Amino acid sequence: MQSVCFYFQVHQPYRLRRYTVFDTNCDYYDDRRNGQICREVAQRCYLPANRLLLELIQRHEGRFRVAFSLSGIVLEQLERYAPQAIEGFQRLRETGCVEFLAETYFHSLSFLYSRHEFEEQVRLHDRKMRAMFGVRPVVFRNTELIYNNDLAYYVDGMGFRGILTEGVDDLLQNRSPNEIYRPPHTSQIAVLLKNYRLSDDIAFRFSNRQWSEWPLTAEKFARWIDEAHGDGHTVNLFMDYESLGEHQCADSGIFTFFRELPERVLAYPDHDFKTPSEVIDAYPVTGELDVPHMISWADMERDLSAWLGNAMQSNALHELYRLESAVREAGDEEVLNDWRRLQGSDHFYYMSTKHMADGAVHDYFNPYESPYDSYINYMNVLDHMRSRLGESEAPRPRHLSHM
Repeated sequence: MQSVCFYFQVHQPYRLRRYTVFDTNCDYYDDRRNGQICREVAQRCYLPANRLLLELIQRHEGRFRVAFSLSGIVLEQLERYAPQAIEGFQRLRETGCVEFLAETYFHSLSFLYSRHEFEEQVRLHDRKMRAMFGVRPVVFRNTELIYNNDLAYYVDGMGFRGILTEGVDDLLQNRSPNEIYRPPHTSQIAVLLKNYRLSDDIAFRFSNRQWSEWPLTAEKFARWIDEAHGDGHTVNLFMDYESLGEHQCADSGIFTFFRELPERVLAYPDHDFKTPSEVIDAYPVTGELDVPHMISWADMERDLSAWLGNAMQSNALHELYRLESAVREAGDEEVLNDWRRLQGSDHFYYMSTKHMADGAVHDYFNPYESPYDSYINYMNVLDHMRSRLGESEAPRPRHLSHM
């Protein structure tokens, strides 16, 4: 038997408003733009995709199954701007065929800078999931699938049964991403790896008319899955939920593709759909996966360069987490919440100077004219937060002014 495991990431950041050195307002966020984008994405993706997945679960009598990871901050925005999307996720939850995963509440890079903050954000997310969906996630996915051995060991100690990450070829050393692995020095946690070739065929290449396999049909894709039979127990298809209707627009045929896919996959007698925890329950661990350095699912490099690839990003992150002690000592929940919202990985993604093949991805929904504009705006907000904490402004590296 071989299973198809769909996991969709659902996230929208809090975008900052234009903030100058002369600003004194503690409201850092562009509520108008955040609301507009949230409502638009809900109309194009979340609402029709939720209806479609519910229809597929019902049509196939529960044999079609998927998983979601929803950041805490997208849930906050959906509650405010598109509550009908929340209702759609809740209806999916009621089917018993959908699993919700754990993550950092603020879609942050906190594990890299503060284990204490990381654990608090995971707990906050757990409380949000219990309150909104009545579930307690048992499988973890870190922001942008960032992962290494240390993270797996730490999350294993938190009691999670599974963790997701990218199936990086160099680390697999000719092994298959379609198997379940165990991280070094862990007792129970299993690693599920994204099959990036098949995932990206949907998420990135689906509407590319220059792609040699265009148009991608459900019949063709189901055949590719079947051709992987014998190369592992599970084909893990991990992607942004916005791939349905937003990154790949409705006119591309993406909804028709998904509407037909379960029937095509299930036509093969040895195939089914499982959620991540069901995959862990069903199949054995086949070996150890050693990931000594940080990886992610971003860009061609599959590393941290999307968020830490230049001096601006490194400086902004360093100065942000340097405030942690002062923020906690202040005992002000509003300051703490603002500081946590500033941890969202998107703020640093906008500062990326990477180009070429990954440039279009970095420009998507980017509110800034340049990475430098993003950095200056972010640091103006951070400087104001320092003033709220009674901290003096930290000097910025001189060479940044020339970038």
